[in-house]
Amino acid sequence: MPKKQEETPNQNTLYAAEQLAGVNVMSGDEHLHTISVLVENQPGVLARVAHVFARRGFNIESLAVSRTEDSTVSRMTIVVAGDDAAFEQMGKQIYKLVDVIKVIDHTRDNLVGRELALIKIRAKDATERAEIMQIANIFRANLVDISDDTVMVEVTGKSDKLDAMQRMLEKFEILELVRTGLIVLMRGPKQT
Repeated sequence: MPKKQEETPNQNTLYAAEQLAGVNVMSGDEHLHTISVLVENQPGVLARVAHVFARRGFNIESLAVSRTEDSTVSRMTIVVAGDDAAFEQMGKQIYKLVDVIKVIDHTRDNLVGRELALIKIRAKDATERAEIMQIANIFRANLVDISDDTVMVEVTGKSDKLDAMQRMLEKFEILELVRTGLIVLMRGPKQT
């Protein structure tokens, strides 16, 4: 199992993400924070990390979890709204958890961030289907399923792109929508 890194979180070890459209309205001192939490790939770790957020009154706006290149380690990418001081304290609390290896604040990092959405839309006829396909092309989305009366679109990109595409498709009947949550990696050779 990976060993907990001996560094302690500091100002650069907790992220204020760019404002994401469609997220809860925040007070003047609050903004979005995005962190990566590297954890041991064990049952119950997600629940323990989420509990820290709940206990401190933070609502998780976005959460994505998966294994890393090391199958014994998982990466959590978490976006929450809050003020800097409370968020820094919460980061320290997360770092104290037994299964947490590293907490990374992406406030000042140059990132590549993406989200994925699957959107199922009712298409009443060929004209609507063609219009949905045209919107998908504009957003560089993929059609992943089509039937007599539905079209399913897959779109990836920044959150504002997904929000914009969703708004464009609202004139049709959106039957189902699911989003992965933001995932991020730092640009260049530096690893998190």
